[in-house]
Amino acid sequence: MKQDTIVAQAVIEAPRMLLRPLQVSDAGLLAMYAGDRRVAEMTSTIPHPYPPGAAEAFIARTRLAGRAEVVWAMDATEMGGAELMGVITLRQMDRGQSEIGYWVAPTMWNTGFASEAVRALVSANPLGNQTIFASVFQDNPGSARVLTNAGFDYLGDAESFSVARGAKVATWTYLKRLA
Repeated sequence: MKQDTIVAQAVIEAPRMLLRPLQVSDAGLLAMYAGDRRVAEMTSTIPHPYPPGAAEAFIARTRLAGRAEVVWAMDATEMGGAELMGVITLRQMDRGQSEIGYWVAPTMWNTGFASEAVRALVSANPLGNQTIFASVFQDNPGSARVLTNAGFDYLGDAESFSVARGAKVATWTYLKRLA
C-alpha cells in the first residue's frame, strides 16, 4: 500500500465560509461543478468535458509535498451553507510572488462569495507573498470585479490558453502589492 505525505495547510476564516484544504469527499461536487461548461470555459486549466477521475486526481495532487499550487475549498457548512461552493488557489512564483485563481459554482455567482474568498486569502497571505497577480478572461467581467473589489490594480491586457475552449483568450491582468 502506498501512502502519500499530506502537507499541512492553513484553514482561513472568512465571514461566511472557511477556506480549507480539499478532501477526498469533495470529489463528487468538484466533478459536478468543474464539469459545467460555464465554469470550465472561464478557467485556463479545466478541460471540458471533464474526464472521469479528474476530480480525484486533482485532489490527490493538492495533497502532495512539493506542490507549486496551494488549493482551498470554499466551505460554508459551519455557517449553514454548502460544503463546496468553489475553489481558490495560490500558485507560488519566484521573488515572493504568487498568482491567485478561483472559480465558484454557477449557483453561487453574484453572491459575493468569490470576492469574500479572495479578500480572506489575500488578507491571510499564507505564503508570505509580497505581490499577488491574477488574470481573468475579458469576457468574464464579474471575475474582474472580484479582483478590483479586493484592491487589485489593473496592469494590462494579455492572452492565455483555455483548455476547455481550445483557444487563446484575451485576458486582463491584475496586481496586488502586499509589502
